[in-house]
Amino acid sequence: MDHYAGELTMREAREQYFVANGFGAGGNYHKKWEVFRLGPIPLPIPNPPARVRALQYHDLHHVLTGYETDWRSEFEISAWEVAGGCGREWVAWALNLAGFAGGLMTMPRRTIAAFMRGRRGENLYGEDPEAYLDRRVDEVRAAMGVDRSGPAVGADWRALWGWGALALLWGALHFAVLIVPLVALVRWLA
Repeated sequence: MDHYAGELTMREAREQYFVANGFGAGGNYHKKWEVFRLGPIPLPIPNPPARVRALQYHDLHHVLTGYETDWRSEFEISAWEVAGGCGREWVAWALNLAGFAGGLMTMPRRTIAAFMRGRRGENLYGEDPEAYLDRRVDEVRAAMGVDRSGPAVGADWRALWGWGALALLWGALHFAVLIVPLVALVRWLA
């Protein structure tokens, strides 16, 4: 995991994150649509205010945790965010549960490790993300306990089983409703 320099402000580190990942200056929060690629297939998805709010937290979490934006790291950060809770951000819950399910199915050890990491500290959901932008990255990491370690205890394993089961059900629903028809359409068009 590549961490952003601790002496940067969260605003500066987030801007580096935007540029490094091709999101453009300011993260393109203003865009009406975003394109999600499922392999070679571009899928346009709407970018309503609820998604933008969730992304404002999610992007800062990338800075704090050091998780990249490749699919494996997105599965990890999904597990990390589910473990810490997503507050009232229903879009974050929906996206993270799907990512958590994908991680459990494709890379369970890394996903479980990320979930347990998320259980050790706190995240920014429920806070005002703007209030953190002028604070130093290392200060926020320390305050949130992002890199706190320790062995998993019974409550952590119960949380993993509960959230994992819900995530797998949510993932199966997505697969049945979204992916199967999409694959059938692609095959029919080919």
